[in-house]
Parts: sequence; C-alpha cells; structure tokens
Amino acid sequence: MQKLGVPIAIVIAGALIAGALYFTSGNGNTALPNGQDTAAVAKEIRGVQSDDHILGNPNAQIVIVEYSDTECPFCKQFHSTMHQVIDKYGASGDVAWVYRHFPLTQLHPKATKEAEALECAAEQGGNDGFWKYTDRIYEVTPSNNGLDLGQLPVIAEELGFDRAAFEACLDSGKYTDKIQKDFDEVIAAGGRGTPHSIILIEGDQIPLEGAQPFEVLDGMIQAVLAE
Repeated sequence: MQKLGVPIAIVIAGALIAGALYFTSGNGNTALPNGQDTAAVAKEIRGVQSDDHILGNPNAQIVIVEYSDTECPFCKQFHSTMHQVIDKYGASGDVAWVYRHFPLTQLHPKATKEAEALECAAEQGGNDGFWKYTDRIYEVTPSNNGLDLGQLPVIAEELGFDRAAFEACLDSGKYTDKIQKDFDEVIAAGGRGTPHSIILIEGDQIPLEGAQPFEVLDGMIQAVLAE
C-alpha cells in the first residue's frame, strides 16, 4: 500500500482489520486442512491476462482477482457479493472482477473437476459462457462437496452447450495444468483458504481474505475512487 494515498491506505487497512475479525469469527473462509498450511512467501500474482475470466473493464482502476473453490460455502456467498459489486461499479468501468481457481481438494475432492467444467464451458461459450455456467454451479451446489458430478454435463446442456463436446472436454483433463497454475500462484501469494482475493490498484497488490461482506468492499472502493 506504499504507493497509495494516506486516506485510501487507512480505509483499506481498516477494512482488512474488519475482515480479519470477520474471518476469525468463523464466518468468512474455508481454510486449508492441517499439514497444508505452509509459510506464506507473498509473491505477486500475475496481472490481468487476455485469457482471464473477467467481468468489467480489464483496465479498471480497481481489479479484484478472486481465487475460489466451487464447493466452498463462503465462496458461494462471496460470489453473490461480487455480483453486487459489479452491478454497482462494473458498468462505469471502475471495478472489474477476475475469477481464478483455488480448489481445496483435501476438503472438496469434487472441486477440481468442477473447475475443469468451468473451463470447458468457457471453451464452448467464451467469457459469457464461463460466467453463465459458473453462476449456475454456485446456484445449485449445496457446497461442501455436495454437488453430484453427474450433473455437470446436464447443467451444460440445460444452458445450451453441446453436451457431447462438453463431456469430451471434461474427460480429457486438458485444463488440469491451468487450474494447478492458479492454485500454485495463490499459495505463493499467501492464500491459505477460500475465497482469497487480491485487489489490484495502481500497481499495488492488496490481499483480501475470506468472504468479505459487500459493505467492506463498497467502502474500500468508494475510498479509492474518491482519491
């Protein structure tokens, strides 16, 4: 936060403190299981890429990069919150949302295959297809490894995708390396649970842990835009 103006830095720091309290209350994050919590090395994540799944302006002043697990109940909650953010700030081009994968397979063995399904939807439907499928998965999953994987091609067909092509994509495992790349990146950046987000502002990278409520994000965004 060294490059940011003092008022913005204070607001963001306050939000992070509030977020920490929210997190420690047990309401905001699904943590990595014991034995998987290695020391954070706090490497920077890559910036917005041409192949990212994004809602909003890629050149927005504020970009929230979320690393998520489709079977995490807090990710499901945060998914709705982020749609609120984009509904308010996306059209103006002030805020963008990038979705990347962070499947906690020891807790949610189905999450990696679901992440592959999201990529297979993007293969057929592009960015719009990715978000349409992702929204539907978060809508129907009961979370905590509760979604029947047999429903993945059914959902694809219901949304208008070619089911046979979708199943072939899902069976191929062609996106496992892409998902692993996201996972390795967020671990190196200090992510220890889902959802884990990185806020990109004017070259700075600010971590945001857990399913922060809309009010926290809204306050941070307004402070940055007012600077």
